[in-house]
Amino acid sequence: MKKYSIMKQPGQLTFILIVTAVAFLACSNDATDDLSTDEEAEDDTPTELHAAFEAFNADAVTIFLDGSDVVIETTGLPDHETVYWGEDSDLYKEEPEVRLTPTRITDRNQAATITVDASPDLTGNTVSTELGIIGIAVSGSYIFNDQEGNGALDQAAGSLDWTGAHIGPSVYHYHLEPKAFTDDDAELVGILLDGVFLYGRKCNSTGTYPTDLDSSGGHTHATQYSDGEEEYHYHIINELYSTTGSYIAFAGPFQGY
Repeated sequence: MKKYSIMKQPGQLTFILIVTAVAFLACSNDATDDLSTDEEAEDDTPTELHAAFEAFNADAVTIFLDGSDVVIETTGLPDHETVYWGEDSDLYKEEPEVRLTPTRITDRNQAATITVDASPDLTGNTVSTELGIIGIAVSGSYIFNDQEGNGALDQAAGSLDWTGAHIGPSVYHYHLEPKAFTDDDAELVGILLDGVFLYGRKCNSTGTYPTDLDSSGGHTHATQYSDGEEEYHYHIINELYSTTGSYIAFAGPFQGY
């Protein structure tokens, strides 16, 4: 009966055909929109690591992409001399002025893995740093903030080696400018947990101490690894810390969460 009425009434048939065609086109457009959205989402996923990762110690650090994340696995073993290697190591450095902690690098497993966003979220939110690992340095060892235990770093400053690091209850780590690989220059220090890279006290673009840093020591500029493109990154702030004669590596807050 329904078929018959359609066949006998051309006006209604035309109307139905038009409605059907419009519905088909709408569905086609929806499918195209969905496909475009999926393609855009895929385009946002990085296909290669940032060039700055080439500066990391390949003997200690393994870095790979996992979707939109960067996974960084490290032995935690630094590739430079320090008294904390112990006298049996070829990398032992005699430092009689250092008030040694009881532990040496080889006394415990130093390995750890961190995962960071390949594209840090720089929407204006800030997160305070906490005790423990806040980043991985190019040497393969770790970056800590300006605190030690339950207080300021001052109480443990005497135990820091020539490159601003020591080993406590956990792992060998830098609190101060790590002079083993950046000393009053623009060299890469490492990457922090929010996915933002940390550089030395000078700006590679100008060769001078930057004057436009935010509260975290960050600004947006081209770096030696960004191929001329401007990107947000941190610098060690050029302000001496207490009586150490050196500079805090990073106190925070994080800007990339």
